[in-house]
Amino acid sequence: MSKLSSDTLREGIGGIFEGAKAKPRKFTETVELQVGLKNYDPQKDKRFSGTVKLPYMPRPGMKVCVLGDHKHCEEAKALGIDAMTVEDLKKLNKNKKLVKKLAKKYSAFLASETVIKQIPRLLGPGLNKAGKFPTLVSHNESLEGKVNEIKASIKFQLKKVLCMGVAVGNVAMSDKELYINIQMSINFLVSLLKKNWQNVRCLYIKSSMGKPYRLY
Repeated sequence: MSKLSSDTLREGIGGIFEGAKAKPRKFTETVELQVGLKNYDPQKDKRFSGTVKLPYMPRPGMKVCVLGDHKHCEEAKALGIDAMTVEDLKKLNKNKKLVKKLAKKYSAFLASETVIKQIPRLLGPGLNKAGKFPTLVSHNESLEGKVNEIKASIKFQLKKVLCMGVAVGNVAMSDKELYINIQMSINFLVSLLKKNWQNVRCLYIKSSMGKPYRLY
């Protein structure tokens, strides 16, 4: 199925863990999958975008903010998750700089049903432009579950250039967990491409401070 050799992947993961052990950093390094594409014209070909939920959370420390109604904001506070009410959003006064700052501060947003409809009116297009329009969360779902789902999801999105990088794990994981995450990410990415593996030029994995390892 996959053109990826499992030995190469194991070697790369081994190299990343060795590098992380040799020079321990004061933070948990993230492991990134870097992709180079070919035979693709972002101007003409359809730009793809897809999100996949990985079995193991790549970035447990990722910052998520809930734009919620009263109930959701209380739930979020109890879980120690940042939350903002409609009143808080009104205070931003559609100020582009403040909205941009908000979008920069968090990696993702969740919003209650009553709030999500008001986002464009309250904040303008700022969050959408940053590619961080909130994900809907209803009262039938567990808020904690939804936050964890977002933390475990990664997004592949082709922009104007033919290379991209996504976080697929961290050095605090076991090598098996990292192996499963990387394999799943690559197979999902290939399924999004028009000619599958024929569009893949190269694949690398790299930890935040480590050197890159070529997989393909």
